[in-house]
Amino acid sequence: MASLLGAAPVSVAETRADPADPFLFPEEMDAVARAVDKRRTEFATVRQCARAALAELDVPPVPILPGPKGAPRWPDGIVGSMTHCAGYRAAVVARASAVTSIGIDAEPAAPLADADVLRLVSDETERASLAELGIRHPDVPWDRLLFSAKESVYKTWFPLMGSWLGFEDARVTLAPDGTFTAALLVPGPVVAGREVTGFAGNWLIRDGIAVTAIVLPLTPLPAGR
Repeated sequence: MASLLGAAPVSVAETRADPADPFLFPEEMDAVARAVDKRRTEFATVRQCARAALAELDVPPVPILPGPKGAPRWPDGIVGSMTHCAGYRAAVVARASAVTSIGIDAEPAAPLADADVLRLVSDETERASLAELGIRHPDVPWDRLLFSAKESVYKTWFPLMGSWLGFEDARVTLAPDGTFTAALLVPGPVVAGREVTGFAGNWLIRDGIAVTAIVLPLTPLPAGR
């Protein structure tokens, strides 16, 4: 994960294994009291990652509760993002004085199981681009990467806007060099007096996991660059 974030002033913690007895604050236990075991385990492990990342910023352990739409409620002055999938959990955090927003997502590095999912999350332009990429690089699950990138876009967007962003509201362009851009098709947040019209991110496939990440700086450049 750290390699996707470049020189951004962030703290990262990740793991591929769930501890036998991960710690949860009572408030967090209440939040998943009715969840199935798998959900509780993911919830606990990713929060362990988050607290480890926060510790690197000298932030003491605190409950990290789900907020609106499930987005984590970070301590005051902190921005961050968490993700989990089978065999991987990670958290990235930063001080709000250094970074505007962060979005990360991890997925199994395999094609989407249902072709209908791709049609739901993409438009014709994106599907045409994926088809071209698939011809040149058939070993990469481009449809899964597109899905993951859009998840990272949403996680970057929501803390700034507090509103839903549909899959159709951002057009993602993936590149073989491990980067991607996302053009917002709806009005974006205003940061440092400038409307953000898009985001730029990075992607990586390693050990069966596809990961995407966006770090929005304090002063975004035009079109998210």
